[in-house]
Parts: sequence; structure tokens; C-alpha cells
Amino acid sequence: MKFNDVTFEAAYGTAKQLPPSDLPEIVFAGKSNVGKSSLINKLFNRKNLARVSAVPGKTTTVNFFRAGNVRFADLPGYGYAKRSKAEILRWSELMEGYFAGNRDIRVVIQLLDMRHPPTQDDTVMLQFLTESGVPFAAALTKCDKLKPTERRKQAAYFADLPALAAAKAVIETSAETGEGMDALKSLIAACVQGE
Repeated sequence: MKFNDVTFEAAYGTAKQLPPSDLPEIVFAGKSNVGKSSLINKLFNRKNLARVSAVPGKTTTVNFFRAGNVRFADLPGYGYAKRSKAEILRWSELMEGYFAGNRDIRVVIQLLDMRHPPTQDDTVMLQFLTESGVPFAAALTKCDKLKPTERRKQAAYFADLPALAAAKAVIETSAETGEGMDALKSLIAACVQGE
């Protein structure tokens, strides 16, 4: 798989706009400010492929990128408090429409901030992925922000977390240092090949 040859395809704000799934899809999901855009940019070695914002909750659409014969879907972040009721409703409808759309999802990369336990929204998302049988892996972000002792403690915590029992992998990542990117690429390539 060529991770250095990727293009932005389109963004969709409602489930009705979503095109049919005609390629294997790799999905990125996580709460607002978990570092999703930064991780995507690091993974593809591009500065502005996914827009990084100082304001959490900026991604409000499903953004599609394409690399070869694989499509990557960047889902809007969840759990941002400053959204209106109408916006939260639109977000829910968009997410439900995406996952109910008979898509060729090979794996969902669920981002979790390694420094903290999963939020209630994270837990709901992990429960949904587990119960619906959607293959998923956890990318623990911001691992570089932890001191070695704290990092070992958090790694052990996530390794024993029941919500991650069904995960294909739990990978410690850093968009700053690039740690975990090779492991993520290997996982994605294996999932695309149906392994």
C-alpha cells in the first residue's frame, strides 16, 4: 500500500449525501481533540491532508481520502460540548447513516487519548463497534506526552480494559514523533488484504 500517494476526495455533511461504498474503507473515529487530524497527517506524511484546528469539534463532515484502491474515512469527532442540539442530531444521523450504509469497512481505527481513561462517549463507541461486529483497533494517541512510568501504567490499564477485548490491536501512537505509525500501516495493509 502506498501511504505517500493520497488525495482528498470529498466531504459529506448528511447521510443522504454519502456515496455508495465501492472500495475497501479504513475508518478513523474518536472524540474531538483526541488528535485525529494530526494522526492522519502523520500517517500519510502530509501536513494539511486533514485540517488541524485549535478549536475542537471542527470536523463536522465525513471526509474521504483515497490512496490507490483504498478509501479512508475521517469521521467527525464526538463529545464536543459546544454543539447545538440540531448539530448533535445531524451528527447522530450522519454516523448512523454511515455505519448502516452497507459499507466495505475493513477496520475502524478508534483513537483514544492514552493519558486518560476512555470518556463515556468513547465507551459508547467501543460498545457499538463490539456489538455490531465491526472490526476495530485502538490507537492510543499522545503517548509522547507521558513520562515512562506513567506510560507503562496507562499501557497496562488499556491492555486490561474490557471495552478493548475485541480490538484487533492496541497501538501506542504519537503524531509528534511518529511512533506507532509503522504498526498502524501494517495493520491497515493486513486488514485491506482481508487478514
